[in-house]
Parts: sequence; structure tokens; C-alpha cells
Amino acid sequence: MSGYDSSDDDDDVVLLVCVMDSVIRKIRRQSRVPKHVSSFSGHEKMCELITGHEGLLLEHIRMNRDCFHWLVTLFTVQNRLQETHTLTVQEQLMMFLTMVAHGDSNRRTSYEWKHSGETVSRYIDTISSHLVQLASRFIVPPDFDDVSTVIAENRRFFPYFQGCVGAIDGTHIPCVVDADIAAAYRNRKGFMSQNVMAVVDFEMKFTYLVAGWEGSCHDARVLNVATSNPAFMFPHAPEGKYYLVDAGYKNKPRFLAPFRGQNYHLHDRRREDGDRRKEIEEATFNPKDDAVDDGNAEDEVGEASTQQQQQQQHEESNDMRHIRDHIANAMWNDRLD
Repeated sequence: MSGYDSSDDDDDVVLLVCVMDSVIRKIRRQSRVPKHVSSFSGHEKMCELITGHEGLLLEHIRMNRDCFHWLVTLFTVQNRLQETHTLTVQEQLMMFLTMVAHGDSNRRTSYEWKHSGETVSRYIDTISSHLVQLASRFIVPPDFDDVSTVIAENRRFFPYFQGCVGAIDGTHIPCVVDADIAAAYRNRKGFMSQNVMAVVDFEMKFTYLVAGWEGSCHDARVLNVATSNPAFMFPHAPEGKYYLVDAGYKNKPRFLAPFRGQNYHLHDRRREDGDRRKEIEEATFNPKDDAVDDGNAEDEVGEASTQQQQQQQHEESNDMRHIRDHIANAMWNDRLD
């Protein structure tokens, strides 16, 4: 027994463990279930969308076939995207457009297009960067000297709005932010978003865009900062020209807001008509004795309403109020004629 060496047993144990580990790894490889097992590849999905019904393509990427081919040509000619052995330029752009059009996650896009999450993330970042670089080429200020053909050739708009160069409004884009700044990005509807202000001309082209503001920020503040800070390079309208804005903005020089207290959205008008019909029906089929009103309370409400209206009118620009009144009177007189 004096010749017995315990190191031999240790070597045998190590060898046995290595053999068992190799066998287990081989069994796992043989029994592994592929993640992307669909016979319908991402390239085939793209070909089906391009050659299929144009309405289906429009639903997926929010643009028609001609616009998509133009975008592919632009990225190819400028050498912004290159074809690889796994992805064509068309598929790269199609994958990106589908993701941003529907707000899909990385995992969802990876499953739909049969590519790894790393591949999806890489091309999304690349295309996003290129689009930001191209923004200044397509988002350009309007031509303040000419009257839009949409206005000039439409009797409903001309000559009333011949001085209008576009419309301004804000929209909330959902976003994901860190928990420590989530409160600032939570908008009045309860979800996290960025408040994006856009200027659009009558040809439905974007002429200005500012993004990044917190969802809790009011539309009027975004406009005030953009117009007062030269760093934002806002395209100010010249004398005699103006932008259309909604009731969320102040009626001030070069920004024409609608009459306050008037419903101009279609859903507001429908709701107003429905409420009016309901009041008529209740008054007709459910007559009630006239009740004695509290005169003092009614006077207080009326006085507060009058003060509020006077304050709003004082804040408004006299010049823009005169322009708005002139447009309204001209349209009403022409309608009567």
C-alpha cells in the first residue's frame, strides 16, 4: 500500500467530470429548440408587403410603395445603408418603419423579422441617426412670399386666409424615462410622453419641429420658448403673415387663435348637438315646474365669467383680434350673399 498515490484518483475524477460535461453539452445541443422556426423569413415578409396590396403596406409602414422605393434609393445612393449577407437595404428600412409605425418592442420586431435582438437594435439606431441628419433637408421653413395653391384655388379659404402660412399644434409621443424624472413627463392623460410641437403648411408638409419637452409642459410654453430663443431657429412670419393656432395658444401677433368658447373640433360639435337634442327632449317630455333660482349665486357666476372673458381679451393682441373679426365678418357676409 506504500506505493498508492491519491493524485491518480483525483485525475480520474477530473477526467470523468469533463467527459460527463461534454456529453451533457452535446445532448443539450441536439435537443435545443431553434428560436426562429417559421419558414416565412423576414425577406419573404418584405417581398410580400412590397408586391401585395398597397393598403396592407400602408398599414404596416405608414407610407405607400412609391415613397418607400424613393426612401430606399435615397439611402442607397448616399451610401447610408449597405446590403449585407443577411439583410438587404429594403429589409433594413422595412423593419425600422414597421417598428416605429406601431411602437413595437425589440423582442416583437426580432420575432416578426426573424433576426436577433442585437441585429434589430443596431439597425434601428443606425437608421434613426441617418434620419436625424436628413431632417434639415426636408423640414424647411415655408415660402412666406407666395400664397399656397391650396388656399388660392379654394373658394372656402381665399381670400380670407391668404395671409396664413401654416398651422401649429402640439402632440404627445409616448416615451420611457427614468423613475426619478417620470413625474415631469407624465401628461394630463396619465401616461409618459414628450410634447412635440410641429408646424405644417397647407400641402401637409412639416416646416418646423421641436421635440424633447416634458409631457407635463403646456403647448403655449413650448411655443413661447421656441419663438423667443434664437437657438431654436423658429421661422418667424413676416409682417402681414401669420400661423393658425388652436385655443391652447394665445392670440398674439403673427399667431391667429380661434374665438374663445366656441367648439371647432368635430367631436365637440357632435357632442354639443347631442346635448342640445337631449335638453329639448327632456324639456318636451319631462316638463317641470319652474324652480326659484338663487339670484345671488347666478350673479356671482355671471360676474366671474365676465371678468374671465375681459382678462382673456386683454391678453389677446388687438391687431390679431381685428384680423380674426375681419375674416369672420367677410365669410359671414359672403355666405349671406
